[in-house]
This record gives sequence, C-alpha cells and structure tokens, in this order.
Amino acid sequence: MSLLAPNMADSHQPFVALIVGVTGMAGLSLAEALKSPSALGGPWKIYGSASRPIPTWFPSSLLDKYFAFDATDAGNTADTLTPISGEVTHVFWVAIQVHESEQVNVTVNATMLSNVLDVLKSGPGSNGTGSRLSHVTVQTGTQQYMGPIHDPTEADKGLEPHEPPFREDLPRLPYPNFYYALDDLLESYASSLTYSVHRSSIIIGASSRSVYNALLTLSVYALICRYEGLPFRYPGTRYTWEHFCDMSDARVLAEQHIWAAVTPSAKNQAFNCTNGDMFTWKAYGKNCATYLISNLSLSWSWKTLILLS
Repeated sequence: MSLLAPNMADSHQPFVALIVGVTGMAGLSLAEALKSPSALGGPWKIYGSASRPIPTWFPSSLLDKYFAFDATDAGNTADTLTPISGEVTHVFWVAIQVHESEQVNVTVNATMLSNVLDVLKSGPGSNGTGSRLSHVTVQTGTQQYMGPIHDPTEADKGLEPHEPPFREDLPRLPYPNFYYALDDLLESYASSLTYSVHRSSIIIGASSRSVYNALLTLSVYALICRYEGLPFRYPGTRYTWEHFCDMSDARVLAEQHIWAAVTPSAKNQAFNCTNGDMFTWKAYGKNCATYLISNLSLSWSWKTLILLS
C-alpha cells in the first residue's frame, strides 16, 4: 500500500525539504517521492545537497536547488546553508561517512548532523528567530541491533548482537555505535523540533554514486569475474550464506520518511523498514544469472561460485 496521499500542506506556507545525501540511493528516491504531485504534505520545495558537485547523471529537475558542502566543516556548512535557514521546514538526513574506527564514525557523523542542525535552527535572525525547521528524519539501519559492523577491531572482539527478529524497542548494545550518537543528538533538540529514525536493512535502489549499492556492486563483481575468467566467490560468512536475509527498497524507505515527517503520531520514534520478503544469498546466484547478467551460467556453492560461461 502506498503511503502517498493528496495534498496536505497549506498552499501559502509550503513545506521546504533539505535532503542531505541526495545523490545516494535513499536520497534520490526521496527527491523523486517528494517531487510527486501526490506526495504527503506536498507540493514541496526541494533542496538537495551532498559533499561533491552534482553528478551529470543526477536528474536535476527533481530539485529547486543543489548545494555542495562539507558537513564536517562548521564554517563551510554555515556559509552554504544560512541563506536557506529561514526556509527549510524538514531535513531528510541520508548522509553517512564510514571510517575503520567506530569511535571516529561516532565523532564524524554526529559532527555532520550537528553542524547542519545548528545552522538551520539558528535561522537568519539572531537567537534562532526566523527558523522554520520542525522535523528531522534520519536514516540508520540494522547496525542498531548488530553492533559496529564497519570496525574490524570491534568485530574481532566476539561481540554478541541481538537475536532477530529486531524490534525498535530493543536496548542498546554495550559497544560504540554512531547510530546511538545520532539518536542522542536528535533527542537533544527535542524541545524545539521533532524527529524520526528509519532503520533499514540492505538498501537497494538506483544510484551510481552510492558505495552501498549492493545489487550494483555484486552485478559488477560478477561481470568482472566472468570477463577475467575468475571464480565468482561469495564474499561473506557461512552464516550469512545459509540464513535468511532481507532488503529495503529505497522507494519504500522514501515513503516512510515522508509519512513520518508529516504525521503527528509518528513523531519522536524509530521505525524499522524492510520489504518484508526474505531470501538467502545461497539462492541469489540463480537470480543473478537469470535476471541481471545475460548469458551467464553459474555453479553456486559455499565460498566458490564458478562461472561456466
């Protein structure tokens, strides 16, 4: 069922969105969903931003304006966003920086979000006058329940994740996690704005810029292996090979973000968001051969996927 609905915004005071990380899978889908004539809260004015200039493939017609700035730099963030700080009503945060140390991830990602919110809540006037910012949505994921998956030093400590199924009210794990830092930062603004947190599984969507595009990455990997005549080996663990997994369609995520942004009963909450269907990586190879790579035949087994043609 679609979460899109007829116009809900006051025509004299339209909502103004800033999508931070707009060139990624979730960001592009958000821009497309907000641009839809039937978007909840619409019609929206849509600003998009990322750390680099807008790529040539990005459909710029989705945005009213694009900004490139370094969110880790408070001065650069202020210079870029102050001119729109009296307009933006909603921030859709789908940006991320990942480093090998989870402690660095905590510092960097919290700093980026803090720099953006500080500027937009300050507004163009003194003492925060003129700010219209009312809600922030933040994209996180299942690391909330699994621990610091990006930090090899933490992963090697034998840390125990939560057992699935993952529920939004599960307690925090006793390990460093930059998702927790983002949650705490949002709560620190609770007196002046509302927020929602959106926890996806593996995101699938359309973006050539995102390094987390698993479907594109695996497809390119298979093509390279075929071209080089190399075995197509599964890059994960035996556990992930054999057990069920799920994914999150970036379009579904976008609808959930927008719904939470304009629905009073959804404020100050966290929401899991997955497609609802399950699969195994063990079975993925057949689909890869059938649907993604033409004339590709695979012999599919643990740790070694042999390309036959």
